[in-house]
Amino acid sequence: MQKKLPIGIENFEQIRTDNFYYIDKTGLIQELLQNWGLVNLFTRPRRFGKSLNMSMFKYFFEYGCDKTMFQGLDIEQEKNLCEAYMGKFPVISISLKDINSNNFGVTHSLLATEIKREVRRFQFLMDSPNLTEIDKELYYQLARADQTGNEMPEEILVDSLRLLASLLAKHYGQKVIVLIDEYDVPLDKAQQYGYYDQMILVLRNLFSKVLKTNDSLYFAVLMGCLRLSRESIFTGLNNLQIFSITDVQFDEFFGFTDHEVEQLLEYYDLSSHYDVIREWYDGYRFGNVDVYCPWDVVSYCAALRGNPQAQPKDYWSNTSSNDIVKRFIQKARKSTTKREIEQLIAGETITKEIHQTLTYNEIEQSIDNLWSILFTTGYLTRVGEPDGDLFQLKIPNLEIRKIFTKQIYSWFQEKAENDGEKLDEFCHCLQQGDAEGVEKRFAAYLKDTISIRDTNPGKAV
Repeated sequence: MQKKLPIGIENFEQIRTDNFYYIDKTGLIQELLQNWGLVNLFTRPRRFGKSLNMSMFKYFFEYGCDKTMFQGLDIEQEKNLCEAYMGKFPVISISLKDINSNNFGVTHSLLATEIKREVRRFQFLMDSPNLTEIDKELYYQLARADQTGNEMPEEILVDSLRLLASLLAKHYGQKVIVLIDEYDVPLDKAQQYGYYDQMILVLRNLFSKVLKTNDSLYFAVLMGCLRLSRESIFTGLNNLQIFSITDVQFDEFFGFTDHEVEQLLEYYDLSSHYDVIREWYDGYRFGNVDVYCPWDVVSYCAALRGNPQAQPKDYWSNTSSNDIVKRFIQKARKSTTKREIEQLIAGETITKEIHQTLTYNEIEQSIDNLWSILFTTGYLTRVGEPDGDLFQLKIPNLEIRKIFTKQIYSWFQEKAENDGEKLDEFCHCLQQGDAEGVEKRFAAYLKDTISIRDTNPGKAV
């Protein structure tokens, strides 16, 4: 039976046990174990396989590992490594991808609920012969539902992961692996809705306790979209290794390589669509490897299996917030910035200074910072090698170009609707035959808008 396409499935166990197609990324386990630091941070755009890789880590390292899930995969060939690490650790795994709200109280509650969900996976600790009665009471405080409505007081919340790690280490006699997925998601909403300082304090204390002052930690892996500065939530964390989209290490383990896409298309008898898929969904550069967005490739292949005449389309914007693009376009008031956007849409490159380490409250202080965000979130990619912090940037493919164009059209129309008074003045001058007035108002209007009609839509991206 032909394997199913794993659309939106981020659970490694489900993919391996329910007959889904899997592109083998288990080499990431070997490379991590050969190069790991105490705390390892991977930053990649959304929809490039971060969560699936985190799930893979969990099922490989955690006690009770079902070794059959890794049969036939690359990691199985590393016999000594598997003997030493597979199924040998307690693992704490949380995801912050849904920890966002326009209200700090709700976000705080969502974070507490996510941690409590993970805590309750280990209810066997209440019967552990290796824990004292005091230990068990501490675990109960983490796991219980508070009847007051405050699910977890902040002083307990910020120490929760460290405490859980210490209890697990005491029960098993083995240090703990901690996995934190989408670590930066709560800060974006916090910045937008005005509770950034409160959110940063909670996360800084939570991460500091579990990652810095934690004798029970074997190692930790964090994944997210942006590389935040140490001054934001990693203050004092000197043991942090960062692997971003510009680093060569681990570059082939996020996204699909060209060879992997060719194999997938051949498996489903879709090789005739290779050129179209490459034009629409390739073009991202991680380290020294060109990669495709997995979500797009799998989604379009599923459409083609249902309808061989299906046309490629934008799948990414339906799953990732494009607010960052909209805010960027709305800030593009300077003529130089507008010309640069026009160049990008026309398939040209621009050269910009890229800051890979920012804090969320710095992002919108300067239009120049937003170029960096568009690069790290996958809306722009680099061409060639950077010259220090200077990068040549372009829109990676037709899909992202359409996102840019759509947002610009939307902004253009919104701008036109808001300029009714100026339009009336223009029409009045036109009716009165006031050529100087027409020219003045038309020139002013063009200066404050972005040209979307004068770009070359046929030029390759």
